[in-house]
Amino acid sequence: MIEHLLSFSLATLVLALSPGPDNIYVLTQSLVNGSKSGIATTAGLMTGCIIHTTLLAFGISALITASEGLFYGIKVLGALYLLYLAYKIYRDDTKISITSSAPKKSYSELFKIGFIMNLVNPKVMIFFLAFFPAFLWNDSENTIVQFYLLGLTFIVVSFLVFSSIALLSGTVSKFLLKKKSVGTILKWLQILVFIGIAIFILIPKN
Repeated sequence: MIEHLLSFSLATLVLALSPGPDNIYVLTQSLVNGSKSGIATTAGLMTGCIIHTTLLAFGISALITASEGLFYGIKVLGALYLLYLAYKIYRDDTKISITSSAPKKSYSELFKIGFIMNLVNPKVMIFFLAFFPAFLWNDSENTIVQFYLLGLTFIVVSFLVFSSIALLSGTVSKFLLKKKSVGTILKWLQILVFIGIAIFILIPKN
């Protein structure tokens, strides 16, 4: 279990550090309204992850335990989705756009926005479905408990990373704007991470 949680934490850490709409939005709000606003947004995003984890645990765990063939089919679909994400990143522009023109909002508003952004995004549930099952460590143990442990790990690691981005928003933004090559480096890092996870998903467990 420990090995799976550590490898899951490492994968989550790299994914959380990779530039995307969520952490860029956290960074933007931190630049505009201060670090506390970024943390409020992060809290909303992570609360949405709790809902996704619950839906995944109670909706998918029964299917996984009922059919090995279906479980493998889910893993294949998950791997294909991750490869699709890698391809999309490859085709996208490498530039990271950071703007400080966002209107000011209260902490409660930012929390609600972060929560809704996460909750209504179908890509989050699909990503959880693709990402989490590969890190289940024991077919004989309760899959609901395993999903919640993975979900809690994902939330804690992501919250720490996003909160760090909020607290270090000034330094991070200066670095991103100064280093012209950082966009390309992070782009290929994301591609390698998604491809690596896709391969890991398809490797049969002993």
